[in-house]
Amino acid sequence: MNIPHLLLLSIFAILAVLPVRTGFAADQPNFVIIFTDDQGYGDVGCFGAEGYETPNLDQMAAEGRKFTNFYVSQAVCSASRVALLTGCYNVRVGIGGALNHRSKIGINAEEMTIGELVKQKGYATAAYGKWHLGYQKKFLPMQHGFDDYFGLPYSNDMWPYHPAYINMSDEDKKKKGFPDLPLISGNKVVNAAVTPEDQTHLTTWYTEHAVKFIEDHKNEPFLVYLAHSMPHVPLYVSDKFKGDSEQGTYGDVIQEIDWSVGQVLDTLKKNGLDDNTLVIFTSDNGPWLSYGNHAGSAGPFREGKGTTWEGGVREPCIMRWPGRIPAGTVCDELAATIDIFPTIAALADVPLPDRKIDGLDIRPLMFEEDAKTPHDAYYFYWGRELQAIRSGDWKLHFPHGYRSLTGEPGMDGVPNGYTQGRTGLALYNLKNDPGESTDVKDQHPDIVKKLQELAEEARKELGDSATKQQGAGIREPGRI
Repeated sequence: MNIPHLLLLSIFAILAVLPVRTGFAADQPNFVIIFTDDQGYGDVGCFGAEGYETPNLDQMAAEGRKFTNFYVSQAVCSASRVALLTGCYNVRVGIGGALNHRSKIGINAEEMTIGELVKQKGYATAAYGKWHLGYQKKFLPMQHGFDDYFGLPYSNDMWPYHPAYINMSDEDKKKKGFPDLPLISGNKVVNAAVTPEDQTHLTTWYTEHAVKFIEDHKNEPFLVYLAHSMPHVPLYVSDKFKGDSEQGTYGDVIQEIDWSVGQVLDTLKKNGLDDNTLVIFTSDNGPWLSYGNHAGSAGPFREGKGTTWEGGVREPCIMRWPGRIPAGTVCDELAATIDIFPTIAALADVPLPDRKIDGLDIRPLMFEEDAKTPHDAYYFYWGRELQAIRSGDWKLHFPHGYRSLTGEPGMDGVPNGYTQGRTGLALYNLKNDPGESTDVKDQHPDIVKKLQELAEEARKELGDSATKQQGAGIREPGRI
């Protein structure tokens, strides 16, 4: 046998033991988006967490890129999720707050979700975990571009055991409070009354579904949206992590989420999918500070969930794609969840929807060393009120009220109250003052004027309840 024949046989032998992927082109990468609930900026080891460890997330950062100026659309559940899934500021698509069992609205069928986006090119898609964009069937994931779904239709505290109703009778709980919490698979309720014991398994169940979906679809392009219910209160953790951290229950919960990330990454690696899969990890808003030791940390930032201060809207974000995203790097430029939609569209080579979106393609921020943010400005709404705007290192707050802790926070799952804070017009340089502690508007009137002009353009397009502007670009949510 001659040398060329021996070489060919060697090549065939090597190929025979490599993972095989068939049925799609090499330019169709996979996507995994891991979205946690109420996890603060300081709640990951490589972002400064203390009292617990996140080795898988830290390794993900070592193999990928940390984003230190990464924002959500609004610091509350439904608003944040609809922005991620549509690439729009939530005010544009008419979804705000945290939709509950009485809500008569949900995501509009006319809005393209990230699942429908990649469906244009034949992707297999799945959503596991918390949905929170309407609980009626017409609003659930299977009607909005996802082939499979397993999870809760809204927050895990929207049930009879909510702290606000803990002393009520069972009858009053269901009259005045929340009904039983359902667990849904596909479009069917598979558990009509989730129990505390069930909640201890949620992180594991969601992870198992995501891993199985990846295994089942390893030979075709896929997108997985893994939206954990934790660490939103009430906190629950499986026996394998209970009592595992110095910090207590909150740390245990984060360590289990970190385990989940490790399971996903190990599955990709085992199936030879690493070099063709973008994995994104981030959270929906900052920590729910009133819950004290059952809440996380906003790190160096001011306030938390439910505010437009940095602690409410700036989130930890890690992106990993071996061979594409430079390992062990950091991006300090502004990026946001609304940018994930158009960036995935570009990576999958699929067209954007006909209707306007707000996100921008951030591939340069992912792949290059010195790229600059594509955003001239980024807008921070609470409800329908424009409360702040950022451009470059500058952030201008407009006069508004905001919630702030009354005294010490709560303990062990029982929250303390909030009081109403108030800010006037205030300018901060986030590079020098990330904690938004020193108002410098008097020293920089030119910056204030520029940001006010940019804000007025936003009001014309997206509205502002404070100035009673409706916004020409606002669209209706879905309704029942």
